[in-house]
Amino acid sequence: MDERQSTPQAQPGCFFCTVAGPQLSAMFERCWPEPTQEHFRNARIEFLKGIRGILDARIDRLSQQAPKGTKLTVE
Repeated sequence: MDERQSTPQAQPGCFFCTVAGPQLSAMFERCWPEPTQEHFRNARIEFLKGIRGILDARIDRLSQQAPKGTKLTVE
């Protein structure tokens, strides 16, 4: 077996996760007062809850079964 096939190659990470994210986080911690930091943390949580609500509604809509037929009154 070729050694290159059995060993996974290291992939570069996401720019935001490895460079920009930590820099922004450090800036927030140094420049903004604690109440402001808490506000933005809470805003991120609320944003994610909103996305979850959208996904839950879509899942519910897709999960509903369509009616199989039409009811008729027979005389």
